[in-house]
Amino acid sequence: MLNFKTLIYFLAVGLILSACNSTPEKAAKKEKKKKEDIKRLDFTPIVGIKYHEVTRRFSNGLSFSDIGFQQEPSWIIQFASNDTVKAWSPQKQIMQSFYFMYDHGDVYNFAGEWFRIKGFSKDSIRMQRLHLTKQVIAKDIRSDVIMTYYSEDYLKRINKTPEELQKPTAADTAFIRKLVARADRNPTNADSAFAGRIPVKFTPKSKIISVEKLNTVDRLLGRTESYDYLFPEYRIKIQKAYQDFGYSFTAVVDQHGKIHLNSFRDDMPEYHEQRKKVLEGIIDVYLQNLLTVKPGTTLGIPHSSEITLNVSGKK
Repeated sequence: MLNFKTLIYFLAVGLILSACNSTPEKAAKKEKKKKEDIKRLDFTPIVGIKYHEVTRRFSNGLSFSDIGFQQEPSWIIQFASNDTVKAWSPQKQIMQSFYFMYDHGDVYNFAGEWFRIKGFSKDSIRMQRLHLTKQVIAKDIRSDVIMTYYSEDYLKRINKTPEELQKPTAADTAFIRKLVARADRNPTNADSAFAGRIPVKFTPKSKIISVEKLNTVDRLLGRTESYDYLFPEYRIKIQKAYQDFGYSFTAVVDQHGKIHLNSFRDDMPEYHEQRKKVLEGIIDVYLQNLLTVKPGTTLGIPHSSEITLNVSGKK
């Protein structure tokens, strides 16, 4: 029979071994094995069927996020085999072939995008669009998008076109009107403004001023086309200015096209008010007088939106 001290010793050793077996590394390996145990899906039954994307929605059931970001359905896909998917290329006007790469579990990649397959049949396909940074799936709104595709045969049976089903819903419109009403109540407040689906447009009235909308896409940094939509940035050059200068700042363009200074770099707080007056002067004297400003719009409704301006002047 074991004496009391020996019994306590074995119990302690057992607890230590149990703790070792439940380390984060062990848990990670267990999770990885669980994912690997999920069999790769067989897409043979739907090979050759052409599908049109009809909806792209967030988990709130809307095409718009809480900050007004819209997801627009536009893809056309067709499985050519278990490892090849064709997708419509608007640029080349052809169905372009892409390798359909299996990663793990129900996660796949094609055309430079990551997806989780939620279900498929001869009538439809549902995918969750994923955002990855260094092979890690984002667990925020960037991966909170469900794409639904209908086959051409199914569309014929329900007598609908992709264009009809792709239109924003009544719920989408009501949601945007709510955001617009809030922005209109606080037209100079960046917190109330939201990104316009059609961004602010500047049209020069004079040859001494030029405007360029910048492309800031950088996929290595995880900055996609969506970033340009949410955070539009412009380069404005002015000739025959009162002196040489160069400033970067953010501004809110309200529903009437008036530009309101928002934020700017302030290395020396003691000169904050002086810098503020200079930037407001540039906006009022140059930008508002030399440019026709069309505010950002969503579903055809103008509203306040925040933009970044890089303005330089040459004497």
